Amino acid sequence: MNPPIAHAELIATFRRAEADAAHKFGLIQAAAKKGPKAIQAATETAAKAAKRRDSFAKKLGDLGVELKY
Repeated sequence: MNPPIAHAELIATFRRAEADAAHKFGLIQAAAKKGPKAIQAATETAAKAAKRRDSFAKKLGDLGVELKY
């Protein structure tokens, strides 16, 4: 696998992780109506998704790819 293709695949993975994190943060609003345990679970899930997104962003940054999110 040559570097530009690897970068493109990693960028695509980052974009999916970014969209997933945004979706999970949106679920917190929906969970607000269901009570504190649902809010806590949604918050933890959103934090994990954000951590994944940030991990991919760091990998891309190490490769010299600059992201704006």
